Amino acid sequence: MAQMIVRNIGEDLKAGLKRLAGQHGWSMEEEVRQILYRAVQEAGNGNPGKLGTRMAACFAGIGLDEPLPELHGDEARAIDFWAGQ
Repeated sequence: MAQMIVRNIGEDLKAGLKRLAGQHGWSMEEEVRQILYRAVQEAGNGNPGKLGTRMAACFAGIGLDEPLPELHGDEARAIDFWAGQ
């Protein structure tokens, strides 16, 4: 694996990275890796695709791999939250 050194970052930035890393439950080094990974993914994806494709990619590999039923032609109706009371 490659290594990188980033010099001259301010104490406020370092503290912010440490706080975010703590919130995510991983090291500050992992937090930086995740930020860089997301930035590269977003920058390299000039055409993000359709919403459904992007949503499927977000949930890939967590057990939701079965196809969902399509609702083409079904009439939309409002939810009645008080129907059971």
